[in-house]
Order: sequence, then C-alpha cells, then structure tokens
Amino acid sequence: MKLATLLLATTLVLPAAAAFAEDAHHRPGVPVAQANANAGLADGVIRKVDNDAKKITIKHGPIQSLDMPAMTMVFQVKEPAMLEQVKAGDKVKFAAEKLGGAYTVTKIEKAD
Repeated sequence: MKLATLLLATTLVLPAAAAFAEDAHHRPGVPVAQANANAGLADGVIRKVDNDAKKITIKHGPIQSLDMPAMTMVFQVKEPAMLEQVKAGDKVKFAAEKLGGAYTVTKIEKAD
C-alpha cells in the first residue's frame, strides 16, 4: 500500500515540477531562481502614490492569486516604506493580498 501511494505521488508531482522548470528555460536571459522568485507577481504601472493615505494606484494586468482581471485600482500598502521605492510612471512587478478586507500590496519591485 505504501509503495502504491509513493508511486502515485511520484507520478503526479514529477511531471508538474519538470513542466515548471522547463517553462523557466523558455525565457532566455532569465535565471531559474529569478523566474521562481517572480512567480505570482503581477505586472503594473504606477499611476499615483499617496503617501498621506498610504495608498498606491496601479494599472495592472491580471492578478492570478486574487483571481482579478486587469484594471486600474487603488491598493493599500503593507509597509509605508514601499511608497518610497516607486513613483508615477514606474513599471513594476508586485504581489497583493486581501488583508483585513482591503486589497493590499505586500511586495513591489521595479520591472526591468
């Protein structure tokens, strides 16, 4: 029974892991570690930074983790220091979560 379970798990997990690794290799110039670090990040362009309200407006592509289509919206930020990293017009990659009922940017970095 244990052997059957192990074989089944191996059959299901290894092809998925191989497919993910293969996908990273199809992006020339992107190291696998960087591709893994950027997995789950959405693309966006900063439209407005509101330091007083601790909010940021981002025109973004789909956010897979939130099942959200592309749009422009206002987010709260998890850490106010994030607002110092960007300005209107910057292209970014970011992660967002729904925290305490509010859509909140939890990670942000300038895109290349």
